[in-house]
Amino acid sequence: MNSNLYQLNRDIIHKCAGKKVLWQPRILSWYADREFLHQPLPGKYEGCTPQSLYEKLGCSDRLYDYFNPCLEVHYDSSIRIEQKPVSGGKTERDFQRIIHTPVGDLSEIYYGNNSNYGMMPHKWMLSDVDDLRALCYLEEATFYSFNRDTYEKMLKKVGHLGLPTLYFPRVNIQKLLIELCGVENTYYLLADYPEEIEHYFSVLSKSQGRLAHVLAESPLEWINYGDNLHCKILPDYLFERYVIPEYEKRAEILHKTGKFLFSYWDGDCKDYLKYAKTCYLDGIEAITPMPQGDVTLEEIKEALGDEITLIDGIPAVMFTDTYPEEALAEMTHRIIDMFAGNLILGISDEMPSTGLIERVELVNKIVNEHNAKVC
Repeated sequence: MNSNLYQLNRDIIHKCAGKKVLWQPRILSWYADREFLHQPLPGKYEGCTPQSLYEKLGCSDRLYDYFNPCLEVHYDSSIRIEQKPVSGGKTERDFQRIIHTPVGDLSEIYYGNNSNYGMMPHKWMLSDVDDLRALCYLEEATFYSFNRDTYEKMLKKVGHLGLPTLYFPRVNIQKLLIELCGVENTYYLLADYPEEIEHYFSVLSKSQGRLAHVLAESPLEWINYGDNLHCKILPDYLFERYVIPEYEKRAEILHKTGKFLFSYWDGDCKDYLKYAKTCYLDGIEAITPMPQGDVTLEEIKEALGDEITLIDGIPAVMFTDTYPEEALAEMTHRIIDMFAGNLILGISDEMPSTGLIERVELVNKIVNEHNAKVC
């Protein structure tokens, strides 16, 4: 087993790890679901914290949760935010957030799930064109800083599990689709108010440009775009129109200080693969091959070539009893054979609630055996 997961993570993104592979499964949702339901972890893992679970498994963690708090968001004095519980929802965690701006208020309501810690929108923040004016003002009043003290504290605590990373907030149209108004309302707004939407995107781009300059001067070496892209929701021509130009702007800033940039394509992505080498990314995370996703391993390899690093790659369903262990082992070997040298192996995109921890151990064994041979 490679005991220096931080260094291996770093070596792979800088393409100096040879054919070694890092096993970096995202299993914290699986962990949190058991915690929420007061279910003990199985066998020898009972009582583990998230950190000690990864330490016992001997595999790497992607560390978003630890390092996202390093990025701090600030507003000027004209913005006031209040959050309060709401009644009549589903759980005691339900809340309303109200953002007061000089040009109007923005409000959203979230209800908690009954089966896990997840929160779902009950009322979107952006409901009509009038809200866009307040959103533009909010972005113009938004600034960012990087907290070095938090970074150093977290690095000391969990740096042995992998290379620090965090999410760059979602790009323009993905922010609408996922955070602000949902799929249906996004497309109505695009159709009915194209000029107003374009203006908001321009204001948001400048705000995120300020963020990019902050991250360019941070000690982070790889930065994730947590965009959750899915080509059945965002067709390829809109990806080309809205997403790629913003990725280019970010890359112009972040590549100057050597940052490795990777985006989160955790839905169907067959229609995006043709852009893989031309959308200013160094890696792509969570591409999900068949039998779960809409692409084959061969299609992924052709699209990424030797230039783009594959991050993840094993379909999440392979970690359930839907498929035999032999199928998981066979796919793991195939992915390693095809992508080693440009591979941070993981689960596309996360360990399911019904996943079996023994299968994480199985992949770890395969990866360790591979790395021992290529040392």
